[in-house]
Amino acid sequence: MLDIRWIRDNQGVFLKGLNDRGFEPPPEALLKQILDLDEQRRAAIQQLQDAQARRNAASKDIGKAKAGKDEAEAKRLMDEVAALKTKIQDGEEKERDLDKQLLDLLAGIPNLPADDVPIGVDEKANVELRKVGTPPTFSFQPKQHSEIGEALGLMDFETAAKLSGARFVVLKGALARLERALAQFMLDLHTTENGYTEINPPLLVRDDTMFGTAQLPKFQDDQFSMRRSSPPDVPPDEVDPTTGAVVKSAATPLRDTLWLIPTAEVPLTNLVRDDITDETKLPMRVTAWTPCFRAEAGAAGRDTRGMIRQHQFSKVELVSITTPEQSQEEHERMTACAEEVLKRLGLPFRTIVLSTGDMGFAAKKTYDIEVWLPGQGAYREISSCSNCGDFQARRMNARYRAKEAKATQFVHTLNGSGIAVGRALIAVLENYQDEDGSVRVPEVLKPYMGGIERIERAP
Repeated sequence: MLDIRWIRDNQGVFLKGLNDRGFEPPPEALLKQILDLDEQRRAAIQQLQDAQARRNAASKDIGKAKAGKDEAEAKRLMDEVAALKTKIQDGEEKERDLDKQLLDLLAGIPNLPADDVPIGVDEKANVELRKVGTPPTFSFQPKQHSEIGEALGLMDFETAAKLSGARFVVLKGALARLERALAQFMLDLHTTENGYTEINPPLLVRDDTMFGTAQLPKFQDDQFSMRRSSPPDVPPDEVDPTTGAVVKSAATPLRDTLWLIPTAEVPLTNLVRDDITDETKLPMRVTAWTPCFRAEAGAAGRDTRGMIRQHQFSKVELVSITTPEQSQEEHERMTACAEEVLKRLGLPFRTIVLSTGDMGFAAKKTYDIEVWLPGQGAYREISSCSNCGDFQARRMNARYRAKEAKATQFVHTLNGSGIAVGRALIAVLENYQDEDGSVRVPEVLKPYMGGIERIERAP
């Protein structure tokens, strides 16, 4: 979330950033609405403070009047204090209402792009940075992963549809083991060589956890939610729209909704929510292998065949928490960690930087890594590594304190797929396929496959 004070002081930069993103409605109208609300809110706060100050002064004067036996003056002052009490209650209600209106506006505004992000309305403006590896050549027409998996008898979409509906799959035998092997290989690489700490986080999270990483409220339709059988015992947090800080409010009604995580980014990034981290502990790097759940409401009709776009899939996620000075270098490092997975698997890929019109809501800069899929004859996304700056930190009230500093600052957060396990499985099937329908196991995965070197049709 953006800082209202920053918006107030940098209106031109704010408008340019949203225009570069192709933001709708027109940013000029949005800016006017924000500034008008901000002015009303600050005026309401000032009136409230004035009323509180006068009440405190009048209360003291009541004691003086009584001490001087001026009962008429004491009565007048008591009537004034009673009137001020009502005025203060009304003022507090007005402030809460304006707070909510301003927060609702700010919560729907995306992060602003970094200065070096290419400007464009969609993926056509993305810029390729590098290609690694040469796409394999085949003496036969390569098949897509779904054809390979079904022919092996180890990938079953029909049974999955019977169990759960469209966009699910049942993996069996060697393919189920191959998916597990890929995840274990990635976790071992990231924890033993890349300096990440493995986490096993909850798969169900609260509203404020989803809000912290910007899945809510804008992307509610893309999420799966569930109702609790009993109300929670801890009230949710609220956000101060002026500072972006999270504040506790016992008066907030209890909520009984939990959300299935769309990515482990959500619980991993929120590990530092409401915390003040010592600067010596940064950068903090964590990783997790989890199922991910997405309604894919905005992807109707896209990639309906196979495993490319599913409601449930697994992913190894990378998250870094840094100081502002560290985040740019950490972004490059994280992307290199994800690329190394593909290098060791022997999978050709390319890395691109996304344009302003193709970036995610919370990102200020994003690198996408796309793996070569021979069955499609195209590069497809397998990892997305984003630097979010302090955008998520403001929503989470996640701060750090520099050595010997009294004031705190917001951390920077970064996230990336390290990598999507299901899509890695797809890429292995298509790049390592043979004409007889079998699939060779990449060298680095053989220790995780119990010595299996080739996946063949199940007997």
